[in-house]
Amino acid sequence: MANAVPRLYLGLISGTSADGIDAVLARFEPRLEVIAARTFAYPERLRERIVALARNAAAIQLDELGRLDVEIGACFAEASLALLRDAGIRAAEVTAIGSHGQTVCHRPDGPHPFTLQLGDPNVIAERTGITTVADFRRADVAAGGQGAPLLPALHAAALSHASVPRAILNLGGIANVTLLVPGHPVIGFDTGPANCLLDAWSMRARGMPRDEGGTWARSGRIDPNLLARLLEDPYFAAAPPKSTGREYFNLDWLDARLPAKVEPADVQATLLRLSASSIADALRMRAPVVREVYACGGGVHNAYLMEGLRAELPGARLETTAALGLDPDFVEAAGFAWLARARLENLPGNLTSVTGARGPRVLGAVYPVPR
Repeated sequence: MANAVPRLYLGLISGTSADGIDAVLARFEPRLEVIAARTFAYPERLRERIVALARNAAAIQLDELGRLDVEIGACFAEASLALLRDAGIRAAEVTAIGSHGQTVCHRPDGPHPFTLQLGDPNVIAERTGITTVADFRRADVAAGGQGAPLLPALHAAALSHASVPRAILNLGGIANVTLLVPGHPVIGFDTGPANCLLDAWSMRARGMPRDEGGTWARSGRIDPNLLARLLEDPYFAAAPPKSTGREYFNLDWLDARLPAKVEPADVQATLLRLSASSIADALRMRAPVVREVYACGGGVHNAYLMEGLRAELPGARLETTAALGLDPDFVEAAGFAWLARARLENLPGNLTSVTGARGPRVLGAVYPVPR
């Protein structure tokens, strides 16, 4: 896939927390290099509508679903063009955009498994003039896979070590891990909540979209009975392949397990320990040999969460992916730039040892530059 002139790809994603669009301009020859990166906030009213849809999908009107698809696509296009302006790069210099879109429902199990991401790629291609690759997850789901996580292939290619077992930990709304153990197949799966419950509880209890740095959680006390009740959920003990999302781990899930009288700050402290404990349990259970853990995603900015993880993983070195030369805020977006490249080269983008699909699949649909 190497060329005399390295090609540029632009990756876009808004994660489970729906707090904005991460955009990365990258090249991959001879190795991954991020040229420019930036996060673009959604307009607040649009974010509110996305969160409302994710929590109450059954009540959504088709008109609203269609409008959201176009509006999110327009925001992704604007983010792309703004990033290119920042970098002084013309749209004609970019080979393709890889757009993950905004997940609004992810149900890969059951008789009719599906996953749904919004952000019309036709709009992105039309407004940017750049070939756009999107809809990365559904081919894997159609092949019997979870459709997630998809980033372990990039982690294995760019962040593995020839002799040292490593884990790459993504702390988004949902936490997922990639286990890179030399001589063994790559394993990756969603462990459960990272930030989604913390953010949702902060919004309900304080009217604030997040607990910056974990300061509020630090002021509370962990409720051991509540923590035990939360950890009893069968998802945590289920074997991979597995994936989940906000449609499962949400305030309704919490309310069903929440005692009548718990101080709000204590709930936040307990939710933070839930994230740390469930992640650590997954690592101990699935890859006890791992002694290096490199974290990325918004959760790396929650100092109290990182402290909790270090306490739960006393035998492991916990750093961010910055130690490996990759900004922890933009690993996922770089991954979708990488997947766009794989699609145009007609190469598989999934790992069957991660998703459980019946075989390797070329992921994504191509939306060419308008002529």
